[in-house]
Amino acid sequence: MANKEILLVADVFANEKEIDKEIIFQAIESALEAATVKRYEQPIKVRVDINRHNGEYTTFRRWQVVDVNPEINGDVEFPSWQVLQEVAQFEQPDIQVGDFVEEEIESVEFCRIAAQTAKQVIIQKVREAERRKIVEAYQDRIGELITGIVKRIEKGNVYLDLGGHIEAYIAREDLIPKEPVRMGDRIRGYLKDARLEPRGPQLFVSRTAPELLMALFRLEVPEISEGLIEIKGAARDPGYRAKIAVKANDPRLDPIGACVGMRGSRVQAISNELAGERVDIILWNENEAQFVINAMAPAEIQSIVVDEDKHSMDVAVATDSLSQAIGRGGQNVRLATELTGWELNILDAAQVDKSQDETSIRAKNEFMELLDVDEEIADILVEVGLSNIEEIAYIPVDEMLEIEGFDLELVEALRSRAKDALLIKAIASEEQIETSAPSEEVN
Repeated sequence: MANKEILLVADVFANEKEIDKEIIFQAIESALEAATVKRYEQPIKVRVDINRHNGEYTTFRRWQVVDVNPEINGDVEFPSWQVLQEVAQFEQPDIQVGDFVEEEIESVEFCRIAAQTAKQVIIQKVREAERRKIVEAYQDRIGELITGIVKRIEKGNVYLDLGGHIEAYIAREDLIPKEPVRMGDRIRGYLKDARLEPRGPQLFVSRTAPELLMALFRLEVPEISEGLIEIKGAARDPGYRAKIAVKANDPRLDPIGACVGMRGSRVQAISNELAGERVDIILWNENEAQFVINAMAPAEIQSIVVDEDKHSMDVAVATDSLSQAIGRGGQNVRLATELTGWELNILDAAQVDKSQDETSIRAKNEFMELLDVDEEIADILVEVGLSNIEEIAYIPVDEMLEIEGFDLELVEALRSRAKDALLIKAIASEEQIETSAPSEEVN
């Protein structure tokens, strides 16, 4: 009778919960093992094996094979469920440490208590299986938009009902700041992770991720999903402002116009979804300096100096556009930096011009004095970007010959004078060090 009850329990739970019957059998085995252990005063290890076809089961007491432990005089620490390898090898010569020696013992009946214990174990196993199924179902959907209804709000964290008793979790830091969220609201989010947790949420959703903005554009702009327009990147200050870079794969298509939509309908729908977040649509350019200029919109850029080594750019804007370029709290330049991947330094164009003029004048005077050239040649050297005699002394001859009006004789003369000037500087510096008086000791 007990055998039939086991089969009946396995069938009922498997059908009702849509769980693999093997999980149910394992739960019943665990319950019978727990009931068997309770019959002994000392802790023991037990294994129960249920025949999946007729429900009959057999119980085995187990001893784990261990090696000699010198700290306890070569004996086992837990005699009730451990045995030395050298002892176990009398009956099983090939047995290894970590294996088990088993002996069949009397089985407990599948009674009411065992059934109740089994039920509790089964419920736990069912929950674990259900959670595993949810994670497996959503694992391939990471990176997609998720839509749900706000089920509850706890300490600023939001739980979404996705239907079918499935919940998603939006942490407080993943919610758009100051966005009003109420019970029953239908909201969208970006599924950033789906992982198996012992307790708590398993599906993690974000409303602040740049990927959410990109996913909304794919949904709202058919040209993007069709591959005619490509999204190259996005940056967000959630709830306030965002920038998204787009590129047209069809030269006949205006990517910005397509993303904006008729009378701004498409971008407005996305802005409404993001609690009124203002979205700047930026035209991507393979020329990184031009891309930065586009990303800094609406500020107008007057000049850019690129530093490849530091991966940064000095961006000069007019004095009256300085606040616009930086943005409130540095928002505009911060988003442009995140979007382009370049460290952007905003400079006042007037101060930059003044500084450049001063540098050019110093370089011109140095060339005229140390190289003994007239003002015309000094101006040419400054115009081609040379700023000190070190550059002239060591610049390749071929590059100097590319300067209009310069021949080999003039280039060699300039290089020779520059090297002489550097040598004189070095000698003067050494003499100054040698003749300088030692510093007085402080009493």
